[in-house]
Amino acid sequence: MCTIGTGRASQRHIPCVIYTTRSMFTVMSPAFDVLTLPLRQDILAALRHGPALVGDLAERLGAPQAAVSKQLRVLREAGFVRARVDAQRRWYELCPQPFVEMAQWLEPYRWMWEDRLDKLGGTLERIKESEQS
Repeated sequence: MCTIGTGRASQRHIPCVIYTTRSMFTVMSPAFDVLTLPLRQDILAALRHGPALVGDLAERLGAPQAAVSKQLRVLREAGFVRARVDAQRRWYELCPQPFVEMAQWLEPYRWMWEDRLDKLGGTLERIKESEQS
């Protein structure tokens, strides 16, 4: 079990094991649902560069601070980010575990897109060669 949330009252325990059966869809579905909103995706992308304050994220993303705060709360409750309190400031940073679990879940399907990307790469290379001839 993994603990999600920052305060004792907000902590939830969720399964952190990877299943190979249909039940895995039940476990992973909420994680994928959290990632569907573009602003949440932008926040996660911005946090890849390191911890940031809400105001800095809002400015960088061109979004209202209230909207960024709301989405950070959702991401924090889902376990994708954590807040580190430094005096009166909250630094937000990525939590790697949900991404590791998603990558592990996607691994058996990697062959599908690798094969297609290899074929696309071959096609693009042939087009490039024919244009140079």
